[in-house]
Parts: sequence; structure tokens; C-alpha cells
Amino acid sequence: MTLTCIAVDDEPLALGLVCAFIEQTPFLKLAGRYSNAIEALRGLHEQPVDLLFLDIQMPDLTGLELARVLDPGASGRPVPRVIFTTAYNQYALEGYRVDALDYLLKPFNYEEFLRAALKAQSYYGLIRRPVAVLPETITPAIPAPLPEPEKEYLFLKVEYQLVRVAFDDILYIEGLKDYIKVHLRSSPNKPLLSLTSLKALEEKLPPQRFMRVHRSFIVALNQITAVTRNSIQIGQIQIPVSDQYKEPFNQFLAKWV
Repeated sequence: MTLTCIAVDDEPLALGLVCAFIEQTPFLKLAGRYSNAIEALRGLHEQPVDLLFLDIQMPDLTGLELARVLDPGASGRPVPRVIFTTAYNQYALEGYRVDALDYLLKPFNYEEFLRAALKAQSYYGLIRRPVAVLPETITPAIPAPLPEPEKEYLFLKVEYQLVRVAFDDILYIEGLKDYIKVHLRSSPNKPLLSLTSLKALEEKLPPQRFMRVHRSFIVALNQITAVTRNSIQIGQIQIPVSDQYKEPFNQFLAKWV
């Protein structure tokens, strides 16, 4: 599988390096190189592209602005995935918000470039996987549906990857404005940080195993070591129970004692 790419950078040396890296990577094909984002946008309307290696700090139209306006439009073409190339690490969060595939911090070497390119290859390998089609003359027997096994994990988007987190490993989850912080048994000093809301995550958790006890906290019920009328203790951590969540907490407390 070959991925068609373009490179966009207003610095000639940086643009030349990215193009050289693309040309020496067997599964990448360089379809264009542009010194500004406006020219790149015109080029994207002329030909379909899988992958954009895109600088952020550029005059007239920044890489982030270009990423935001990418649209399949009337043609129905899929939006190319973006790998940002920049010297400024403060744009990592913005890159995350426009669903960039990866973020290369200048100066980067070929090994780092290849790692990002392989991530793109893996992504397109999944979405382009062929679907087996049965011959029209064969009518397959449809077995009775089996009950879905209960999941024992969830996937969290952490930085630029999906991380599998086992429910049994979760101690508690803390909400921090646009982020959540997932505290784990396996790494108590290194919680996972994910750009999502506590409410969105709550919907993915089995209610028999997790309970929201505060606007900023969800706890794993099997990790509770002590309770009072107004708080829960998990190890050495004291978590408050707010009035809004008192009723379900009291019901749990009646069973717990």
C-alpha cells in the first residue's frame, strides 16, 4: 500500500528535508511540495492526497488553520490525515484538537519521521482492509446472536495514541476542565491524561463497577478502602462526595456496610 503525500513548509531547508525523507520511504509517494499553506490548499483541490506533512508557523495561513478548513466537500473525497512538523511544542494541544495523526518536533531525524509514517501506514491499513463478499448464490445460515461478553477495558486517547486501560487497574478518575486524569494501580505516580470530559467517560464505564460521587470524581467501587457520610477513601486518597450524588452513594453505602 502506497500513501500519497505532500509537504508544506515555508523554510526551504526544512521542506527539502521532509521531501527527502518521503522519497526514501518505500510506501510514501511525494505528490507535491509547497512553501505556503494557501498553495497547498489549491493543490489539495486538484488531487486526492492521503497524508500531509505540515508546518505550523507560516505566513498568511498557518498549518493549524489549514488543518481546520480541510473538508471533503462536494466530491466526497476523504480528508487527508495530518502530521505536523514544527519547532514549537506549545502547539501540541491544538494539533490534538484537529485530530492530527502525529506531531514531529524539529529538529527530527529519519527514525522519528519513519515512526510517524508507519503510524499513518497502520491507520490506512485498517480503514482500507477489504471486506469479504460471499457469492450471490450462497445464502449463509444466520446463527442466533450470542450475548456480547462484558468488556473488561476501555480505550483512552492519550497524546497521539489509543491506550488500552483495564477496568481493574483504575483507582479513580479526576476531571480537570477539558481533561480527565485516570489514576491507576499499576502506576500510581503516573496518571493518564486524556482530552475528554468526565461525563463522556462516565458513559463508557460499567455502572456496577464505577460511581460518580462528585462533579470532579468517578471512583472504582472495588478500590474503596473506607467510607464516611461525606467522603470515600482509596488508599491514602480522600475523595469528597457532593450533595448532588448523595442518593446513589447512600444506596451503595447501605449495601457496602
